[in-house]
This record gives sequence, structure tokens and C-alpha cells, in this order.
Amino acid sequence: MPREIPESHPLHRMFRGLTEATFLSELGIGDPKLVGYVAGLLARFVPAENLWRLHDRHGRRLTEVTAMIAEAEASADDERRRDCHRHVGDFTLFWTGVYPEALARLRGSDSPDHLIDFQQQGKRSYYLASTCGGDEAPVLRRLSDEFELCAFGLSCVRREWERLEPPDRGPTLRLLGL
Repeated sequence: MPREIPESHPLHRMFRGLTEATFLSELGIGDPKLVGYVAGLLARFVPAENLWRLHDRHGRRLTEVTAMIAEAEASADDERRRDCHRHVGDFTLFWTGVYPEALARLRGSDSPDHLIDFQQQGKRSYYLASTCGGDEAPVLRRLSDEFELCAFGLSCVRREWERLEPPDRGPTLRLLGL
């Protein structure tokens, strides 16, 4: 069961404030649902185990995007398929936007992910998740359509939170385990 940071937690509020301000000033995006989703994504991934929360039907943790996609496509359950595709979108958006320097390690030559484009898979997965219905479908479709812009926005959010932290690895990065 993934751990969650409550919306009332100061870290969640910090992500919300930074995301709202940055997306509006840098990107001209003021859509509260989109901004709220992206800020929520940052808070969801503070407990690092949430990055790796998907497991296959045998209980094995899925650590590669290719395996996450295979799990989604093998599922006969629409909710599970949507959840897996949404997670792939979130996972790829997080890494491409917040920590692009980690992509080389994630996509090492010994990994099946070496052969895929995280941005394209993120866009595709958000699109597929949006076609499964649910309250988040419009936001997921927008994330698919504007994946690169949102990844850039997340890089700006990171820049802003790093300005708030001391140079010796601030508390946010320690919480993220980086």
C-alpha cells in the first residue's frame, strides 16, 4: 500500500505553491486541475517506494517502464490497466521533468528501457489511461497532449525548490532519497 503525504502537510503545500507559481509565470498555465495533479505527483513520490509501487501478478516489483507497460497491457481489468498506464505516465514525467540526469542510469544498456523514449511512453500511457474513463480522464489527456511542456514546468519547479534549500542537499532532496 503506497504511503501518501496529506494535502495539509507543509511539503505538499510547498509543492502546490511552487507548482502554481511556476506553471503560471513560466508556462502561462493556470488550470487548477492540471497544476494540482502535477503538485500531487511530486508529493506522491516523496516516499520513494511509491515510484516502484507496481507489482506483477506474482508480486514482483516492477522497476522498468517496459515491464509496467506489459503489466498494463496484460490486464483484463480496466481499472488496473488505467492505474498502470497512469503510473507509467507519472513515472516518466517525474524522471524526465524533475531528474533528467538520472535517466541514463534508469535506462542503462543492460535494461530493456534502454530502447524506449520516456517522453513518448509517458505521452502514450497518459493517453491510454485517459481512454479508460474516470474523473481524471481530462487531466490525463491534457498531460498526454502537453507532456513536454509539463516536464519543462517540473524542471522549473525543481529549480525553484532548490533555491529554497541550502547547497548541502536540502530537506526535500533528502526526503526523496537523492
